[in-house]
Amino acid sequence: MYNSWLRKAITLFLFGLSGLVSAQQSQRIYLSGTDKDHSVPWDFFCTKGMNSGRWTKIAVPSNWELQGFGKYSYGTQNRQDSTKADETGLYKHNFTVPKEWKSQRVFIVFEGAMTDTEVTFNGKSVGETHQGGFTQFRYEITPFIKIGRNLLAVTVHKESANRSVDVAERHGDFWAFGGIYRPVYLDIVPQQFIERVAIDAQADGQFLVDVFSSNATANQTLTAQVQTLAGDNVGAAFSANTDPANPKTTLKQAFQNVNQWTAETPALYQVVVSLAGPGGVMHTLTQRFGFRTIEVRKSDGIYVNGRKVMLRGVNRHTFVPETGRTTSKTVSIDDIKLMQAMNMNAVRMSHYPPDVHFLDACDSLGMYVLDELTGWQKKYDTLVGQKLVKELVIRDVNHPSVLFWDNGNEGGWNRGLDDDFAKYDPQKRPVLHPWERFGGFETKHYITYNYLVNSALYDPDILMPTEFMHGLFDGGHGAGLDDFWELMLRHPHSSGGFLWVFADEGVMHTDKKNADGSPVIDVFGTNAPDGIVGPHHEKEASFYTIKEIWPPIRITRTHLPRQFEGKLAVENHYSFTDLSQCQFSWQLVSFPQPTDSSTRAIVNQAGTLPSKSVPPGETGYLDLNLPPNWTNSEALYLTATDPNGHELFTWSWPISASDETAANTVVSSASPSGAGVSETDTLLTVQTGSQVYTFDKTTGYLMNLSNSKSDIVLANGPMLAGVNMTLKSFRYFAGKTGYEVIAKYDGGGNQFTAHWLLVANQPAELTYEYVQRGEADLWASRSIIPKNSLRA
Repeated sequence: MYNSWLRKAITLFLFGLSGLVSAQQSQRIYLSGTDKDHSVPWDFFCTKGMNSGRWTKIAVPSNWELQGFGKYSYGTQNRQDSTKADETGLYKHNFTVPKEWKSQRVFIVFEGAMTDTEVTFNGKSVGETHQGGFTQFRYEITPFIKIGRNLLAVTVHKESANRSVDVAERHGDFWAFGGIYRPVYLDIVPQQFIERVAIDAQADGQFLVDVFSSNATANQTLTAQVQTLAGDNVGAAFSANTDPANPKTTLKQAFQNVNQWTAETPALYQVVVSLAGPGGVMHTLTQRFGFRTIEVRKSDGIYVNGRKVMLRGVNRHTFVPETGRTTSKTVSIDDIKLMQAMNMNAVRMSHYPPDVHFLDACDSLGMYVLDELTGWQKKYDTLVGQKLVKELVIRDVNHPSVLFWDNGNEGGWNRGLDDDFAKYDPQKRPVLHPWERFGGFETKHYITYNYLVNSALYDPDILMPTEFMHGLFDGGHGAGLDDFWELMLRHPHSSGGFLWVFADEGVMHTDKKNADGSPVIDVFGTNAPDGIVGPHHEKEASFYTIKEIWPPIRITRTHLPRQFEGKLAVENHYSFTDLSQCQFSWQLVSFPQPTDSSTRAIVNQAGTLPSKSVPPGETGYLDLNLPPNWTNSEALYLTATDPNGHELFTWSWPISASDETAANTVVSSASPSGAGVSETDTLLTVQTGSQVYTFDKTTGYLMNLSNSKSDIVLANGPMLAGVNMTLKSFRYFAGKTGYEVIAKYDGGGNQFTAHWLLVANQPAELTYEYVQRGEADLWASRSIIPKNSLRA
């Protein structure tokens, strides 16, 4: 649905602009809407596919397939599809220029259009065709507009005329759309103005800003004033004179006691830069930034503001099922909050630059970013690549969240572009080739565990896989992550990695319906990205696994010892945050009976812990100070929250032994009374239904089991490999839910218990407990007889 109110508001603003265009500040006038939820209708003609061959209306910004035009196409499909989605979209839009603009300069800015874009005003071309669908570009239109009514016409070709652009962007492993999918606006500036700034603000307070001004003369001065975001001045203003022969002027200053930007402490400032001449200030520009230093130490790792950081990252596509790559600031914020709820601190822009508001949100909320030039296994040619690198860097250079530039993906890098990033970046951020060993980094994708072991032993390069734990092919993001992460933490020069991928890229088809009439969400078979969360960000199982593995506060104890005294070892894996800034609280709970209406745990007692200082990278102890009767409850919960009050994780430990908990809560439909028991001095035989189990009473081991189909001879089990133990007790009895056989062992100060539950015509269940030096280290449970083997 079009937002007619927004269109009316823009029209009224244009007509009522008299006296509002300040000579000191740029004015931004949107010709389109601002996001997926606020669009403006333009005239539109599609040359092929759905709803083609006629003039109609389309929402701008949008991908036209999601508006019912053209043809859907998946990137890898474009390589061999003989009916390629190569339609062209023709746009028209009328707007009014007030007389107050006569003395101003006017630029039109496209934040993103797929893929080749031609622009005319009032029938005249304003410049060469822009090629590339993921970078922001602009044209000066001052000579082409007139006071009064003006006609903007835009032709967007979905397929690029440049073969390298087409294969780099439209043959990738993701959906390939068309259209003006990001906002379009006008920038109105005075004749002499500040075009852009590029900032290098170091953690020690050293500040440098490159100011690019247009038409500056020798009698002009550029002045910079650093401020808080509230507008309070920080230090004194500092200035430099312009040089008409050089469009760049560099201003420098040093500041004391600045608040440093990190993902843990995302402190932001702004700088107001003014261009002044004999007649006073002509133009001002305000830019946000953060004081932040990044350093890569060879064979060591990544250092932010002098401290080593581990990136707990994920790859992210810009995507919404109903609107494709047209999103909103709300979507960006929600995505980041969902990542942070999984204890992530980094995100890779796969495989193209994101919306500006996503990087704004990373700056404000605190996320480390890998910003990427497109090139999915194929590279841009040098000529077009140089233009796109410039557009990428000059737009994103001032975001403190951006730590690295990615030059393509998996072979899609033009090595001749590596040095171009630094031309526009005074911070000289490192450049990565995701998937390649380059620049001191090994970013290999989908490493095996053995590869990780060998890397830790022999590889001098910093290990940082820019894709690992493939959500589709590795059995889910949580499968194996714990083992990988434990080794990454011990790796002498690992900097973490990036999971593939954040969300399912399922597009909602406007041309297909399910049997019930609902729209089809298409993931192109098994090709589209398979995420941690669903297409509408539904939390899947891996979400909770990652949240458990990746908190910056780690408590590795899995079970409480029998004589638990209320103290827990805690590891601080933050880089900048002391645990005294976090909060800890505990609960003692009991569980409802199966017949109870509520499934929630019953809180018996609760408490909070006093502040406890554990510096970053150190290990300390938490004293829970539990009440004397804490063992009357069935489980202990401990919750850690970060300095902003967000839950990092809630750990839980059983207090009652598993057999006691089961006896109190499990209601079985199987009757244990049918068990037949016979014994000799050395053997115990238990028959439950068709199953017959034979135990050695002198060792506690299960020796034989049989059913109506076969006999299975077993020996010496279950036992601990490599540990000598002696049978201490052997008990057997009819329990509440089945026949129970319990063997307990001692040896070397350690204890081992094997507990069998035998139920008629059900899998035998073995629960075992290993207690080492007074602490419960391992619990496990398994069915040793599959159900289908019991069928006669």
